Amino acid sequence: MRNTLTIAGKELQSYFVQPIAYVVMAVFLLLGGWFFFVLVRRFDLMMHLYGAMQNTQGLESLNLNDTILSPLLQDLSIVLVILVPALTMRTFAEEKRLGTYELLLTAPIRTGEIVAGKFIAAAAIVLLMILLAGIYPLILILFGNPELGLIGAEWLGMALLAVSFVSIGLFTSSLTQNQIIAAITCFGILLLLYVISWPAELGGVTLGNVLRYLALPEHFDQMIKGVIDTTDIVYFFSVILLALFLTQRSVESARWR
Repeated sequence: MRNTLTIAGKELQSYFVQPIAYVVMAVFLLLGGWFFFVLVRRFDLMMHLYGAMQNTQGLESLNLNDTILSPLLQDLSIVLVILVPALTMRTFAEEKRLGTYELLLTAPIRTGEIVAGKFIAAAAIVLLMILLAGIYPLILILFGNPELGLIGAEWLGMALLAVSFVSIGLFTSSLTQNQIIAAITCFGILLLLYVISWPAELGGVTLGNVLRYLALPEHFDQMIKGVIDTTDIVYFFSVILLALFLTQRSVESARWR
């Protein structure tokens, strides 16, 4: 455990010594702020429109969670598809490029500890980003009346989604010493997991259900609707554990070459 925390601390320090962590967090929060402004403005216009039309049913249907926060998290999840590969591409690839990968592998540290340390550091960065994005629902709480339980489910889903992305990013970075290749490969896998359910209607009942289960948005959408199902929790943890296992095997195979 001590080795894992040592590696995690070293990785966190390297993220903030270089500008990558600041750039990724700044882009995430700036885009989030823009999306939030647009969605709040749209909500305000809809309220004025329904009020002018004296449409009480339309006014009652307006909900801060459904109209603002759910679309906001959908948008931010797409942003993470782009930003997480940029954040994780250096984890192993840069070690290989600089020639420090061999030193790391020959140290008296288990490969599982190496992977866990790097994973903890990268996951901490993305979780910090999501925590800082909590300013958006906080603004709604101060000036409106969103459902707090639903906000908790939404942010839990966002956290699980982001950590799943990180685990996949670590795996792709462990396969190559080229950071660009690692980032593009990670982006491709994440994009595939987003669109894999598109042909579900054409594949029959069994294949369609399998494709839907494999698709990240199917599980993420349930959680941002406030539905916390064990099936979705198990799915995200399965993705994380599988990606970390493959990363560990990739690092272990390099140790014995």
